[in-house]
Amino acid sequence: MAINLQQAIDIGKYLVTQRLKGRKRFPLVLMLEPLFRCNLACNGCGKIQHPPEILKQNLTPEQCFAAVEECGAPVVSIPGGEPLMHPQIDEIVRGLVERKKYIYLCTNGLLLEKSLDKFQPSPYLTFSVHLDGMRDLHDKSVDRKGVFDIAVKAIRAAKAKGFRVTTNTTIFDGTDPKEMHEFFEFLETLNTDGMMISPGYSYELAPDQNHFLQREQTHALFREILAPQKAGKKNWNFNHNPLYLDFLTGEKDYECTPWGSPSYSVLGWQKPCYLFGDGYYATFKELLEETDWSQYGRASGNPKCADCMMHCGYEPTAAMDAMQPQNIARSLGTVFGK
Repeated sequence: MAINLQQAIDIGKYLVTQRLKGRKRFPLVLMLEPLFRCNLACNGCGKIQHPPEILKQNLTPEQCFAAVEECGAPVVSIPGGEPLMHPQIDEIVRGLVERKKYIYLCTNGLLLEKSLDKFQPSPYLTFSVHLDGMRDLHDKSVDRKGVFDIAVKAIRAAKAKGFRVTTNTTIFDGTDPKEMHEFFEFLETLNTDGMMISPGYSYELAPDQNHFLQREQTHALFREILAPQKAGKKNWNFNHNPLYLDFLTGEKDYECTPWGSPSYSVLGWQKPCYLFGDGYYATFKELLEETDWSQYGRASGNPKCADCMMHCGYEPTAAMDAMQPQNIARSLGTVFGK
């Protein structure tokens, strides 16, 4: 079961409450970046390219808690950089669990096994381990040999200690669907709590700009990748709203809701979302009220948005669509593994 029942209920209540209050823009997932430093230098990442004086900085636990309270989103994703490099990451996670936020701590797995004693298993905490495919593909993606084996060993150790663990996979141009099918089958043997997949976003600062997918390429590739699932031949455990997967294959046509996954880091509230570098605000209120949202999303004509189909922008859209009567039963099926 990818999404635990209590989490699904709490998020459903939250969405209904926002709708009843008549709010058009509200957050679903806070992307909380307590640091940008990392112990890897992946070719498709644009986060570690900040100058040294920025890479040295950390958010304090108090800053993290203030951002979470100010934002109010029920889910907190903690990317980076590598968050397990933060000297107070255990204090940050503990404080968020106390606030009953659903946490996805995103890690490349290199420090995970040795860090497990810092945390307690909780339905509010999930380790989201980055794996882009089987051994050769993943190690090439992160530009270091041996990372796949370390990450897999850490997943097994975390599961043995009772932690929830999901995986996060970025799909680039040239990915072989059959290799992805093999990869999904392997992940099933690890007894993970769900898989997340998303087409990569072409960060302006990413060293490799040649392997990001355009929109029609994304549709075609994901149709092949998800064909066994769609045909009922497989029941892979995806940690996604099924409507988002429909969007990836071209069966749904959504607009981005960038305010659904706001990002807070050492630089402040990022405008308009986790993926861009169009400036920062000091407060979440300023982000919501002062950003010209008409300048973002595919319909805006902004070239930076034309091919983006990442879950941080479109999963919130799918979540709202899931509240439509005709979609409720199918979305709930994800909770029960159907």
